[in-house]
Amino acid sequence: MPQPDLVIFDCDGVLVDSEIIAARVEAELLTLAGYEISAEELAETYAGLTFKDIMIRVEEKSSIPFQVSLIDRAEELVDRKLRSDVRVIDGVREAVAAVTVPRCVCSNSRSERVEFMLEKVHLLPFFAGRIFSAMETPTGKTKPAPDVFLFAAEKLNAKPANTFVIEDSVHGVHGARAAGMRVIGFTGAGHSYPGHADALTEAGAETVIRRWAELKSVIAALSEWSADA
Repeated sequence: MPQPDLVIFDCDGVLVDSEIIAARVEAELLTLAGYEISAEELAETYAGLTFKDIMIRVEEKSSIPFQVSLIDRAEELVDRKLRSDVRVIDGVREAVAAVTVPRCVCSNSRSERVEFMLEKVHLLPFFAGRIFSAMETPTGKTKPAPDVFLFAAEKLNAKPANTFVIEDSVHGVHGARAAGMRVIGFTGAGHSYPGHADALTEAGAETVIRRWAELKSVIAALSEWSADA
């Protein structure tokens, strides 16, 4: 059976249930700053983006100017909340362990944040030395730019066309597809919403899973389908 060169996992909302935690903090900050938004609405619309990019998009939409200091405040509060509250997503440890080809993490979060979250939920050994933060790539361009995916593939000697990416956000799917990679959508985290799977499919995911137990068979089936195509 053909094997992929590389399997890339997003972190927030894929390995750890952190998107909803960050969304609650960030929605409260934006609301206090004059733009009323719920955590659920923020997660549905902006999941996968950095808070800086969320602020830029909200400013363009609302014409409300935000103070730059809000970015540092959000980082501080989200870090604090994640350190105390972040949890692993059910079944992910077994799913990651079952991936026998090279694997890595590509995230819009800082590598330090990714590492402390993965360490807290005992996933760090699976990815130590193979954590790529979009902000820390040579270009510094975050998803939906494809740069972090292409950077990881280059470092790990993987062909983009033979790389699978697991993503929970439309923006992440767009980035992975722009990198020429194959995408599996994931909707098993706390920020998932009605229509989430359809949104990921429309963005370019080949299929969508809700349970980690499906991952191994899905990768095998998609790899076989590619070989037969």
